[in-house]
Amino acid sequence: MALPHARSITSGCIAAALFLLTLSGIAMADDGWTVELRADPYGPERFLAVDKSSQTFWFFEQKSPLQPMKQLPCTTGQEPGTKWREGDLKTPEGVYFIKQRISGGLDFGLYGDLAFTLNYPNPIDIINNRKGSGIWIHGRGRPITPNESRGCVALNNGDVKDLDPMLTKRVLPVVIANSVHWSKDTPAANKDAQEVVAATLEWAKAWSRKTEDFFAFHDAAKFSIAQGEPFDEFRSHKRQLFAKLPWIHVLLDDVRAVQGPDYWVTYFGQLYRSPTLSSEGIKRLYWQRNDKGRFVIVGMDYDEVSLGLEGKYLARVRTDVTTLVEAWRQAWERGKVSDYMQYYADNAVQGDRRGKSAIREQKQQLWNGNKAPRKVALRDMKMSLTQDGVQVEFVQEYASKDGNSDKGRKKLVLGPVGNGWAILEEDWSKM
Repeated sequence: MALPHARSITSGCIAAALFLLTLSGIAMADDGWTVELRADPYGPERFLAVDKSSQTFWFFEQKSPLQPMKQLPCTTGQEPGTKWREGDLKTPEGVYFIKQRISGGLDFGLYGDLAFTLNYPNPIDIINNRKGSGIWIHGRGRPITPNESRGCVALNNGDVKDLDPMLTKRVLPVVIANSVHWSKDTPAANKDAQEVVAATLEWAKAWSRKTEDFFAFHDAAKFSIAQGEPFDEFRSHKRQLFAKLPWIHVLLDDVRAVQGPDYWVTYFGQLYRSPTLSSEGIKRLYWQRNDKGRFVIVGMDYDEVSLGLEGKYLARVRTDVTTLVEAWRQAWERGKVSDYMQYYADNAVQGDRRGKSAIREQKQQLWNGNKAPRKVALRDMKMSLTQDGVQVEFVQEYASKDGNSDKGRKKLVLGPVGNGWAILEEDWSKM
């Protein structure tokens, strides 16, 4: 059911500030990954980089152009090359993200008094059968010396504490390479980054639309390995939800892209809403080109965390919902039942009336002759989220042609229906 004056959030209200970090480099060879960092029009405002060959830790900001805000000594694994197995004393190479801040219960000599866990192994590591865990950025209880860790990235304890406010922000990419080079040049936007960002937005739209196109964004074989479950099970579960749920909204916020040795990562704030679940957090999608040259999702991970996205969601649907309520008011004031009824869902509840037919029948009887509406005015409108969609509250003043009038507080619950919104519940109390 497509409603007038309404638009689905998935078709017009998924908005994103798009950023990327251009990293060009060779695939990992025996001597490790060499990465070239350059500023980009869509680059992240801040990111971290670790140069294993020079034992240097960088904190970069993009301030037209790229600027190293901090350059600190660090120590990485005792053995060269990227990590492959538990206990090989190597530091992994690629793009990672901070998962957790640890400030208690640490062995001070080994970790100082502050540590940040990284998401190693990431989905690409899992696909490549890289083993091990427990890769952190942490302090030391004594001054560090080069290449002395068991695989972590360690800094002097005071430096970790100074970085604490930045490291606590888990959306910071951490680029770890054998060799890091950077340039102040500002090149043209990277086409691969634009492609994966666009694909990310289309993936979210397909999810919201509950279409089979959603599954085509994934590489079934690699995704199965990365996620630890057969793709057929993932697809079957999603299809069951698509059939069961009347609507799904997926809001993406602040989509960014960063390149690894042979993959791209897009990461963003995500708000997922359906009648049975609302959740928000940070999602990361890992992309590689398939044999047809198309970027596909080979893995993903997600950290549920409060990001305040419900307010952004409301801001983005406010225009559509407000427009619909005003169109409903005008149709009511005109007293034309057919126009008025198009704003209600089939199973709508209005007072003690259940369903569209009951509402229509009552209005047809009431609006015959001089009992038809003469004036419907709304003011002091407020909007909030409910499990079924959005609740709108306002003061309503009503008058009919026979001279009767009243004033009260009206509550409407609107839910997504088709490509728009419809009234699910209507309740009025006299003032």
